[in-house]
Amino acid sequence: MIDAADLPDDVAALKAMIIASDGREQRHQDRIVRLEKLVADFRRVLFGSKSERVDPEQFELALEDIEAATEAIQAEEEADDQQATGKPRPRKANRGALPKHLPRIEEVIEPESTVCGCGAERHVIGEDVSERLDVIPAQFRVVVTRRPKYACRSCEEGIAQAPAPAHLIPGGMPTEATIAHVIVSKYADHLPLYRQAQIYSRQGIDLDRSTLAAWVGRAGFELRPVFDALMADLKRSGKLFMDETVAPVLDPGRKKTKTGYFWALARDDRSWGGDDPPGVAFTYAPGRSGQYAEDILKGFAGTLQVDGYAGYNRLLKRQGNTIRLAHCWAHARRKLFEVAKSGKATPIADDGLIQIQALYRIEKDIRGQCPEDRKAARQERSKPLVGQMENWLKENRARVSAKSPIGEALNYISKYWAGLTEFLDDGRVEMDSNSVERTIRPIALNRKNALFAGHDAGAQNWAILASMIETCKMNAVDPHAWLTRTLTAIANGHKQSNISSLMPWSYTADV
Repeated sequence: MIDAADLPDDVAALKAMIIASDGREQRHQDRIVRLEKLVADFRRVLFGSKSERVDPEQFELALEDIEAATEAIQAEEEADDQQATGKPRPRKANRGALPKHLPRIEEVIEPESTVCGCGAERHVIGEDVSERLDVIPAQFRVVVTRRPKYACRSCEEGIAQAPAPAHLIPGGMPTEATIAHVIVSKYADHLPLYRQAQIYSRQGIDLDRSTLAAWVGRAGFELRPVFDALMADLKRSGKLFMDETVAPVLDPGRKKTKTGYFWALARDDRSWGGDDPPGVAFTYAPGRSGQYAEDILKGFAGTLQVDGYAGYNRLLKRQGNTIRLAHCWAHARRKLFEVAKSGKATPIADDGLIQIQALYRIEKDIRGQCPEDRKAARQERSKPLVGQMENWLKENRARVSAKSPIGEALNYISKYWAGLTEFLDDGRVEMDSNSVERTIRPIALNRKNALFAGHDAGAQNWAILASMIETCKMNAVDPHAWLTRTLTAIANGHKQSNISSLMPWSYTADV
C-alpha cells in the first residue's frame, strides 16, 4: 500500500506516478500471461498426447528452455519492482548444499572503517557467510618429466638413470587422464571429436580430430580384455536382458551408410537384491539376424528377457537349448496404447491397458523384495489377474478381425503369452525389459550427434567404450576416474590373471 503522505502535491508529478503505476500493472499482467503459456507448454511436453510429447532425449532440452524463459520473466519482474520501490527483493537461498570436497577460496570483505562514531574501535561480534559455486574452464597443463643422468667421476662404470615411466601411448602427448577425458566427452557427454578439437583450439592447443581419434582407438584396443571379461562375467549370470538398436555405419566403397546394429546384453538384479553387480556389454553386428544374438549368447544358460523381435526365437531351437525367453509387457502395452490413441476399438484397448496397469501396481509394491517373496506375491495377486486377462484375450480375439489394428495388438499378446507370463514363476524376472532399454538410450543420443560410425571396426570400438561408460554409470562410478586408473594400470602391465580387479564395480575412489 502507498501511504498518502508519500504522494506528491504537484499534479504533473502525480499524473506521471499514476501512468507509471498503470504501466507496471500492464507489464505485470503481460508477464502473468507469458508465464501461463510457459506452464501450458511444460504440461504439453510432459503430459500431452503422444503426438505432442517429445522423446526422452529431447525432453530435457525442452525443459531447459522453458525453465530458462521462466527465470528470465521473473528477473524482469524483480527489476521492475526494484525500480519502483528502490529496494531489491530478498535474495533466493541456494537450493541444496555445495559439496564439502570442493576447494574453498575465501575472501573477507571488511567495511571501509571499523572506527565507531564515538572514536572507539569496533570489535567483531559475528559474520554473515555465503557460498557460491565458481568454475574455472577446463584447465590444461603440461606434465614435464625429467630423468636426471648420473655418472661417477672416479670410474667409468656407466650411467645411472631411472627408467622411463610406461604410457598408454608410448612417446605420445596425452596422459591417461587426458585420454579418459576425450573418451568420456565423446561417449558419456556426446561431444564429437571435431568439437572437442575446437575446444582445445580455444586454449591454443592445436590437435587434429584424427589425433584424438587415434587416442580413442588405442584406448579401445587396450580395453578389449576388460570388455571380454565383462561379457564373460555377464554370461555367467542366470538372468539377463537383451535388446538391439540401429547403428548406421559408413560404407566407403558405396559412398553411403549401411545399417548395422548394437546388441546390448545387460544385467540388473537390483530390483530383487541380487548379489551380482549391474553391467551392460554392447556388441556391434552388421545385421539384425537372430544368428548374431545366438553368437553373442554362446555360453549363457538361463532366462533372457527380450522384446517381441522374432529373431530371438531361434535361441529356443538350438541344440541342447538352455535358454528361456521372458517377454516384455511394456511392448504389449504399447500395442494397445497405439490402438487407444487412434480411437478405433478403444473400449477393448482401454480395458487391456487397465488390466496391465493393475499388474504394474503389484510390481511397484514388491520391488526390492527377494525373488521368493516376489514369486509368492505374484502367485497370490498377479496370477488371478493374468488368468482373467487370458480369458479376455480369447474372447476379444474371436470378436474382432485379425487384420484390424486391435486384432493385430491382441495377436501380438497371444503370440508371446508364454514369455509374458514367465514372470509369475520366477521372482528374478521383471515385467518388462526397460532396464536394458535405458542403457541403450545414450547410444541413440550419441548416434544423433555423430550421425554414423565411420567403419565396422569403428562401430565395435564404439561398442567397447560405451560398454565401459554405461557399466560405470550403472554402478555409480565416475567414468573419468575409472578410465584414468584403468588405463594407467594397463600401461603399467596389469596382469591378465587379475583382470577382475579392473571391473567398474571393483573400483573404489581415492579418499
